[in-house]
Amino acid sequence: MSAPQQGPAPGAGQAVPHDGSVYDLLKAQAARYPDNELLALPRAVAALWGDAPPSLTYAAVLARADTLAMLYRAAGYGPGHRVALLLENRPAHYLHWLALNSLGVSIVPLNPDYREAELAYVIEHSEAALIVTLPGRRGEIADVAARLGVPVMVDDDTAPPTARPAAPTAPADPSSPTSPADAECALLYTSGTTGTPKGCLLSNAYFLGWGDWYVAQQGLIGLRPGRERLMTPLPTFHVNAMGNSFVGMLRAGGTQIIIDRFHPRAWWETAIETRATCFHYLGVMPAILLALTPSEDERAHGLRFGMGGGVHPDHHAAFEARFGVPLLEGWAMTECGGAGILCAMEEPRHVGERCLGRPDRAGPPLDALIVDDDGAPVAKGTPGELLIRAAGPDPKARFFSGYFKDPAATDAIWQGGYLHTGDIMREGDDGALHFVDRKKNIIRRSGENIAAIEVEGILAAHPAVGQVAVVAVLDPLRGEEVLAAIVPAPDIAPDRTLAEAILAHAARSLAYYKVPGYVAFVDSLPTTATQKVRKADLGALTETPERHPGCHDLRGEKQALRSTTA
Repeated sequence: MSAPQQGPAPGAGQAVPHDGSVYDLLKAQAARYPDNELLALPRAVAALWGDAPPSLTYAAVLARADTLAMLYRAAGYGPGHRVALLLENRPAHYLHWLALNSLGVSIVPLNPDYREAELAYVIEHSEAALIVTLPGRRGEIADVAARLGVPVMVDDDTAPPTARPAAPTAPADPSSPTSPADAECALLYTSGTTGTPKGCLLSNAYFLGWGDWYVAQQGLIGLRPGRERLMTPLPTFHVNAMGNSFVGMLRAGGTQIIIDRFHPRAWWETAIETRATCFHYLGVMPAILLALTPSEDERAHGLRFGMGGGVHPDHHAAFEARFGVPLLEGWAMTECGGAGILCAMEEPRHVGERCLGRPDRAGPPLDALIVDDDGAPVAKGTPGELLIRAAGPDPKARFFSGYFKDPAATDAIWQGGYLHTGDIMREGDDGALHFVDRKKNIIRRSGENIAAIEVEGILAAHPAVGQVAVVAVLDPLRGEEVLAAIVPAPDIAPDRTLAEAILAHAARSLAYYKVPGYVAFVDSLPTTATQKVRKADLGALTETPERHPGCHDLRGEKQALRSTTA
């Protein structure tokens, strides 16, 4: 791996564009850091992916993106088109994204764990004109693509790219943005309470905001231009890997070290091999690393910090003491991007207290309120919903551009001129925010948002299910786990065999992480006068599911589904 080129010291700023497109930023940084590695793979990951190059410099990424762009341009792609990408965590995802971005084409990242119905929904709803995938994924996408009449392009991640995309199935319909920064860059789907994923429209300015936030930070998270090497196993269909990680490193002249997925036993060895200086995490990762047998590698790395969210309070201080790396707890959501990110990167960090730092130290000026159910501000220390907006004349500056085909949901989340996060926080005496709970009916398992109503709809279709309510239960490893409380249909005898059959039924329609980890058979569900289920009244079942006589722990069977679909 080549030695990085060093830039000015932290805080000195960087002479790179703040406007334009993500591709424009790549061009500027390729001129400044041509020989720095932008993308790098550990040896084991490069071997796993066969012909994938072990690293790509800024100059090489630009050249590869330009070659791909010529193929897309010749086929007729331009502003107004969207292209769906099913390219896993591979460098090809970023190369196609940058190539399409240079032409004003938006991308739709696809979750590789999606099943046929989920893929079909996102591809059809997004109006994608093309699907780009890997040779090994072509079979699973073929039927969906044929049914929807969307062509498929296969990229085997070799250099130089030779695949030629089919012509668009429909003419472009550009929205004529006022500037390249305002143009749509990506359409990312995130779970919501309506049961089907919402499509978040994200502009170039939105993505550039992630990078601007990162290079503006000081304290423990201050980046050294041209020198940082960020290790992340987080998936490319999430905004963290594309925005916070990739654009953050691009903006800083750093390197994104791509890992196919989290490999805990090789984590510290990989950090040493790749000369990683920082990493991004989800709450499940520190828990797993703490459970491993101590090794010499775990203190021989050069990691300066980890940034993420959801570390269990009991694990936070223990992790830092054992591994010698501060875990900087943060918070963000797809809708706010880098314009609304929070991070506890300065002391006091209140380790183990779910502290997210102070909003007045967030980077870009940010207005924040904590309100009660009536929208009135609460007293310091009182939990309430967090509302945020960009300070200044445009409260939506660099936030998401809205939900695709859902103006009502867009208006609702921006009610009153603030973005309603749906998360409950409290303000500490020093002005720092502390995460309390989620207001939304969302289960967050290992960083994945799961809409309970979507799972309920699938389970309700099983003939043995009379009524069902899906809720979150605390899990020491994954933050939260999915529990399905089920009233069996008449004359159905509930037992473990039935619980396993219901799990298998769900797995045929849902990504593995969405299926229930617990199935609890109950005689009835608590309801309101209008027969709506009162999930909050499930009480002890959600607090201690293992003690419920009708509850079956299926977490082992659920985890086995991951290996069969990987």
